Amino acid sequence: MRIDNEFTVASPIDAVWTAFQDVPSVSACLPGAQLTDDLGGGRFAGRMSVRLGPIGLGLEGEATVVPEPEQHAATITGQGIDKRGGSRGQVSVHYVLAEVGPTTTKVSIASDITLAGPAAQFGRTGLLQEVSKRLIGDFARCLEAKLAAATPEEAAAIVSGEVGATSLLASSLGATIKRSIRRG
Repeated sequence: MRIDNEFTVASPIDAVWTAFQDVPSVSACLPGAQLTDDLGGGRFAGRMSVRLGPIGLGLEGEATVVPEPEQHAATITGQGIDKRGGSRGQVSVHYVLAEVGPTTTKVSIASDITLAGPAAQFGRTGLLQEVSKRLIGDFARCLEAKLAAATPEEAAAIVSGEVGATSLLASSLGATIKRSIRRG
């Protein structure tokens, strides 16, 4: 499933690019993500926890980050296994930064997600798109706060909040209802 997201950050493109190159710091902005090891050469081990409806996923695996500095872009590929529930996931993410103005940067993210096992039944619905939208929104707010921090220590202390299953379900349900009303 392909999912596209965009957001803007009130910081110059070079500052945003520098922040994205600090993988441990920027990964702390993604709700449910936990970086467990820097394997070198742009490879990282970690864990991603997320709820898709009634299924909670705790994917453990690896990701590789390949930066494209000339384009202010990068490709991230990853895979993980939920040892408890038997689901598997693969993701390919390509992000591009674009200068909107001297102090504003647009971040465009194109993700291809493949789920297998029990979680796959939820990957075919709009739920995965709603979850992605919510996670990217939280990520953007955290990133902007890190970039606005007065000191490196203050920035390091800023991390994403946990996305609770109830609030995620409520926002997803609300979005589904709104879409249904607009169609009707």
